[in-house]
Amino acid sequence: MSFVIGGRPLAERIVAELPSFVRLVLAEITDRVPGYRQLPAEELSGDIARVIEGTLRAFARVLRSRELPTADELRFLRESAARRAEEGVPVDVVLTAYHVGIQVVWDVLVPEARPEEVGEVLALNALAMRYLQLVTPVVSAGYLDERQTMFDDERSARHTQLTGLLDGTRVADGPVVVLALHVPPHPDELTDGVDTAVAGRRKLRRLRTELERHSREPVLSALTPDGGIVLLPGEDERADRVVADAARAAGVSLTVAAVAAPPSGVAAAAGLAREVLAVAVRSGPGLYRLADVLLEYQLSRPSAALEPLAAVVAPLSDELVQTLEVYLRRGSRRPAATELHVHPNTVDYRLRRVAELTGLDPTRIEHVTLLAAALAARRARP
Repeated sequence: MSFVIGGRPLAERIVAELPSFVRLVLAEITDRVPGYRQLPAEELSGDIARVIEGTLRAFARVLRSRELPTADELRFLRESAARRAEEGVPVDVVLTAYHVGIQVVWDVLVPEARPEEVGEVLALNALAMRYLQLVTPVVSAGYLDERQTMFDDERSARHTQLTGLLDGTRVADGPVVVLALHVPPHPDELTDGVDTAVAGRRKLRRLRTELERHSREPVLSALTPDGGIVLLPGEDERADRVVADAARAAGVSLTVAAVAAPPSGVAAAAGLAREVLAVAVRSGPGLYRLADVLLEYQLSRPSAALEPLAAVVAPLSDELVQTLEVYLRRGSRRPAATELHVHPNTVDYRLRRVAELTGLDPTRIEHVTLLAAALAARRARP
């Protein structure tokens, strides 16, 4: 027998005044959660209002029978939650509808209880609590199962699309920037006692989330915690900002090769990006395009000149190689000394040793090109 509050059966009153209760619950939800006020009016009066109406009808059936939902009724609630997931209704809206719906019924009708109905009120409160304890995990499971299915389907579709673009059997919808990434370990992955697999997945999730944030279209990727390939929709101009933000989000210094590709050239661009990355990773973190590593890239191609060229600097110690690289990059001894944290006279001494051991003077313009090429060949060797 239905609960009687204010001299009227509670379940029948909820059904009879359902539109009014739906409006009250909707107003309460939008008041509680500011984000809902930003939703389109069509969604509030459509999908979300239907969720609330279904919730109230289900609760009215519980009040009418004074029994918790049966297995069939719970299955219906689970399937209903799955439909809400498919429609894109947020899970917090779905769950909040159950809790706020019961609260609104309580706030509107319980104050009308007569003294002789106090026992009914207490029994109603106990049943409502048990109802929420039973329904909340069922609804959550139904919703999350459907979302997982949708995620798996979307991931499969993305994988198929990515595979087709990388093997040349598909054409992109527009221009693409192919990014080949080298991702070093996060400090958490190197900390004793920390699960390195979990730390690596967290780093990867942050990286993917940041890449998605920069694009209105899906960002196709094949990434592991060590790196991989990303297809960034659009033009090359924004790659620098995207990579900088992605590195900051991941918490590591990325080494990235970027190659712009027309819609039909993604496969070739991906191959080139991997080759550029293989060269660039020896130079340290940063974003590299082919133009940034032209000499190193060319020297990485099979050539009979590679070994003899690398042999030019073979007599040099690691300290002399470092000094030579810094000097050639900075262009003079004082800036080089500052970067190396040594006295300028020390740089002079080391450069003289380079000249003695190689026969090439780094301070003479006609020798600089050959020395730079020899250093690049040294880096390009396996």
